[in-house]
Amino acid sequence: MSETGSDSGIRSDWATKDFYKELGVAKTATGDEIKKAYRKLARANHPDSHPDDTAKHEKFKRVAEAYDVIGDPEKRKKYDRARELFASGYPAGGTGFSGGVNLDDLLRDRAGGGGGFGDLFGDFLGFGGGGRRQQPRAARGADLETTATIGFAEAFEGVTVSLRITADAACATCSGTGGKPGTSPHRCPTCDGTGFVVASVGGAFSMNETCPACGGRQLVYDEGCPTCHGTGRGRSARTIQAKVPAGVKDGQRIRLRGKGAPGERGGPAGDLYVTVKVGAHRVFGRKGEHLTIDVPISFTEAALGAEVKIPTLGGAPVTLKIPAGTPNGRTFRVRGKGAPRADGTRGDLLATVEVQVPAHLSHDAREALEAYAAATADSKLRAGLFDRAEG
Repeated sequence: MSETGSDSGIRSDWATKDFYKELGVAKTATGDEIKKAYRKLARANHPDSHPDDTAKHEKFKRVAEAYDVIGDPEKRKKYDRARELFASGYPAGGTGFSGGVNLDDLLRDRAGGGGGFGDLFGDFLGFGGGGRRQQPRAARGADLETTATIGFAEAFEGVTVSLRITADAACATCSGTGGKPGTSPHRCPTCDGTGFVVASVGGAFSMNETCPACGGRQLVYDEGCPTCHGTGRGRSARTIQAKVPAGVKDGQRIRLRGKGAPGERGGPAGDLYVTVKVGAHRVFGRKGEHLTIDVPISFTEAALGAEVKIPTLGGAPVTLKIPAGTPNGRTFRVRGKGAPRADGTRGDLLATVEVQVPAHLSHDAREALEAYAAATADSKLRAGLFDRAEG
């Protein structure tokens, strides 16, 4: 809202404006028709497109004001209700007729004994009827972040961890009021009990901000709480149980709904975001949804072929068939022995063979290898190496 006058002045001004005419739509227009008309007019009159056109600036402001009211179903109902009365010839502002009829009294009767004109418009202007304070709005609690460190096998299988959470909360001494216990509050004079103030954001635009004096609580105390010094806020610590799903990856961020900071004035709690740190394993590694393992094999196993048993994580060993002539560094895939996926299936186990060269040889082993070397002396293993290096 950009109006900054008194309560009654703002209400009278809004009540006598034809927002339907401003947007160029019928009173029976649908919500989609109203939105379409607003967008068209907003584009045509936006200050960014017409920086020096004051008339378009004012038109944009009026269009935005109109859409703010009749673009909202609840505000539109109250606006239409008041317009019916003004269409009958009653003046705005609660002024009386010569015959002694007062509009505020009339609206009070039509509303079924409510607070009159102020009550009718107070809801969508941010004021209570007759200047009375509205009920403070509920506020959602803040989102929190923490870190959980788990083992490699726990990430593979899933685990429930205990998390100690410290968060901003209502002060335990004053229960969030900000006042000294035993004292009585009164309406905040800065915002007149609305909980917000109107601040300019440049040009013809303005917006509502939380009142800096009362922090949006709408009430202030002459004596502040000695614990929180009038802020109404404190710190709370609690322990929660968080379930980490199977297959979680290192660095993955998990959202726990409603486990964040408590809400204010009955509002919902925020969310808790947990960044998971996964410890390393002595044998297995992780590559996305797959597990990895390095398998040492001998030269003879690589050359002649072999069947080698290898472990799996949390399951029975499997047999890896090594074909004859397998080179060092070749990777074999064992299906379904990897990390769990979100759809319930599993990735694979990727086994990479590492041919081991013995540091020490027995007499018999040396003789056998020397015989092998003699038998393969004519091998052209490095044939062409120098030619390729030169050219």
